[in-house]
Amino acid sequence: MTNAKKTAFLRTFGCQQNVSDSEKIKGILAEMGYAFSDKPEEASLILFNTCAVRENAEHRVFGNVGALKSLKSKNPNLIIGICGCMTQQPQISEKIKTSFPYVDLVFGTHALPELQSLIAKCLEGKRRVFSVNECDGEISEGIPILRESKVKALVPIMYGCDNFCTYCVVPLVRGRERSRNPESVLDEIHSLIDDGCKDITLLGQNVNSYGKTLEDPITFSSLLRSINAFDGDFRIRFMTSHPKDCTRELIDTVAECQKVCKHIHLPVQSGSDRVLSAMNRGYTSTEYLNLIDYAKSRIPGLALTSDIIVGFPGEERRDFLDTLRLVKQAQYQSLFTFVYSKRDGTKSADMDDYIPHETKMGWFDELLMAQGEIGQYQHNLYLGKILRILPEEFGKTGEGYLRGRSESNIIVEFLADESMIGRFVDIRITKAMNWALLGEVIL
Repeated sequence: MTNAKKTAFLRTFGCQQNVSDSEKIKGILAEMGYAFSDKPEEASLILFNTCAVRENAEHRVFGNVGALKSLKSKNPNLIIGICGCMTQQPQISEKIKTSFPYVDLVFGTHALPELQSLIAKCLEGKRRVFSVNECDGEISEGIPILRESKVKALVPIMYGCDNFCTYCVVPLVRGRERSRNPESVLDEIHSLIDDGCKDITLLGQNVNSYGKTLEDPITFSSLLRSINAFDGDFRIRFMTSHPKDCTRELIDTVAECQKVCKHIHLPVQSGSDRVLSAMNRGYTSTEYLNLIDYAKSRIPGLALTSDIIVGFPGEERRDFLDTLRLVKQAQYQSLFTFVYSKRDGTKSADMDDYIPHETKMGWFDELLMAQGEIGQYQHNLYLGKILRILPEEFGKTGEGYLRGRSESNIIVEFLADESMIGRFVDIRITKAMNWALLGEVIL
């Protein structure tokens, strides 16, 4: 196969960590001489980087993979691959092996350093290649990265999770917690800043646990302060923060560091202490509310977002009402809401789940309605205010609009010349919707 014919199509499902992994996959493929297309029919290599957090994500992947059978029939030399969290589950990799014989390459979350050799085996041997190791994985530095944007960047600081929430498959597919050395993180961020990056998001399943596994332990707060001390005009964000490990020290750090965005994503999952205990979350609703009260007192204008699962096994109406009360008390700027999805291998998969799906969907709709009103109220507070926005791309409101995010992670769209992409601008907010803000440039 000549380099001219080496074209890859890569589709990413799931979270920001998967997006970051896909940027590494693209970096490796680019080094191998691959160009990229957004049309699978033009590709000689098709890869799906998958998510395992919810069942519907798996259904979407299998639906998309099924649609590729005709492409394989037309081009037997086409390599079709599936990677990421889904494939790390034994029952899924076995299903791919038996039910999708035209899939050539399957590799898990720990196999990125092997990717070149895995593809080479597919090309040379014309055989199916599976690499799904059941291990916690090692941290490999120096993997090339082809980033989606020069304006913003995702920087993983740790991998895996030690919390074992009873509904969550992440520790099973990503392994146990392991942190990158701070020197490697700081070098990467320093390089990004030198290259003109303005918005850097630190990633980890639980960033509050960063540094605990290192030979010389360091706290996440210390890492944030080190990054904040770098010269340059840039912002620091982080995802995700587990409430049981979210300390007052971290909140004080966010309050005191000018370059750290005044936004905390703090997944509560439920407002019921009974459900929180069954989830193995490690805190009570009162402890959670006390924590966010402290955060709001220390960080004026703090934007708070969260995740909530509706219909956890054994959850009853009274538990859901506790969640609804917490949401109204917390006054989140926005919520990521989900109906419980059973995951094989987790403890909750064996729990008695007797509430009908229709009932859960009714609760879910109630939650969406309540948060919709809260979110609209929160966004209305920005009317007439001037926000500092980093334009990242073209907007969706109409021709000539740019889109960026505020420090509090709200989408803001405004009419402006595309030359403004990548540099901070002041925007006066003129309209508030529950999903975004509209504004005008202050010259």
